[in-house]
Amino acid sequence: MHDIRKIREDGTAFDAGLARRGAEPQSAQILALDTERRALETRAQEIQTERNAAAKEIGVLKSKGEDASDLIEQVSKSKDAQAEAEVQAKAKGDELDSLLATLPNIPDADVPFGASEDENEEVRKWGVPTAFEFEAKDHVELGEGLGMMDFEVAAKMSGARFVLLTGQLARLERALANFMLDVQTLENGYTEVNPPALVKSNALFNTGQLPKFAEDLFHTDDDYYLIPTAEVPLTNIAAGETVAEKALPVRFTAMTWCFRSEAGSAGKDTRGMIRQHQFSKVEMVSVTKPEESDAELERMTESAEGILQRLDLPYRTVQLCTGDMGFGAAKTYDIEVWLPAQNTYREISSCSNTRDFQARRMNARFKREGEKKPEFVNTLNGSGLAVGRCLVAVMENYQNADGSITIPKALLPYMAGQEVIKPDA
Repeated sequence: MHDIRKIREDGTAFDAGLARRGAEPQSAQILALDTERRALETRAQEIQTERNAAAKEIGVLKSKGEDASDLIEQVSKSKDAQAEAEVQAKAKGDELDSLLATLPNIPDADVPFGASEDENEEVRKWGVPTAFEFEAKDHVELGEGLGMMDFEVAAKMSGARFVLLTGQLARLERALANFMLDVQTLENGYTEVNPPALVKSNALFNTGQLPKFAEDLFHTDDDYYLIPTAEVPLTNIAAGETVAEKALPVRFTAMTWCFRSEAGSAGKDTRGMIRQHQFSKVEMVSVTKPEESDAELERMTESAEGILQRLDLPYRTVQLCTGDMGFGAAKTYDIEVWLPAQNTYREISSCSNTRDFQARRMNARFKREGEKKPEFVNTLNGSGLAVGRCLVAVMENYQNADGSITIPKALLPYMAGQEVIKPDA
């Protein structure tokens, strides 16, 4: 949500920020609604003041035994006028809030301008893209060859964009999730959480998925939603809270199933595990003071990159341009892992600073020591990492000519010492 005071101070700057997002100017409509709402609120207050004065005068007249019927009738009429002004003020306020709720966050000044992923800027690369002396197979061919990845059986029970993993591939995916959680909790200072996978609409509004992206969500008949990412429940831990300055930063992590309808991805990544309706992900969320959120974004991104480094998977980090960032983000880094079969880098993590955009929607604040007035916190979120995509990357980068998969050294303790996954007999 946006700070209406900033829009009042400089509507032109606000429109310029939206323009960098490719959005139309909105400040004139926002300020018109704001002016009408404030005028109606002022009118209601004025009527209340007039009623209070009239009530005193009625008391004086009655104490003198004089007739106060005209004033009593006047107060009765003014009560109706006040109620009407209050109703109209609330309606204008709701209209204003509805408009603000659909507008994306304003990008930071250092975010590169662009309309699509083609204008994202590479920040750094790590590792050398894996090359083989044989023709690389993709993860689907490898998984089906091992007898441990089945899309047809999954489709019989659930339809397209689902997969059934069995045996050692199922164990490898679990090993990846456990490894990620151990690194993030034991080394990077995140507190592990096991949150609900079903949330109510207000939780999704707070993090910016609603109302704009309702079609991307799975919705139950009794008004619950399956989470599209653990960002939703983890960030909502701070909803409605006012914490002491010394309690910040707060860092949470969780491995959850995530559910997305992929409504806008028809025809994209229809083969394999890259874009599924259900997938597992280790998420990181940080709640910080405003002046610390820039450094926290760098720290979070490094925490995600460290997983790939420990797995010895080549990757690159890019800063997203204004046209490719998520709705609530002010600045985003994407980490893209190398997939040999596609001969390209593919996203495996996205780390974003939303500044106070989510905090305003959920009223998450903190109080500085010695200060009376609370301030909004900054919230950040990032994948640490997408487990299914990481499984894909391990399979493709660690494949052998016979179709077997070598286990990365970092995962050996999680695989009972097994070093190679071979075809299922």
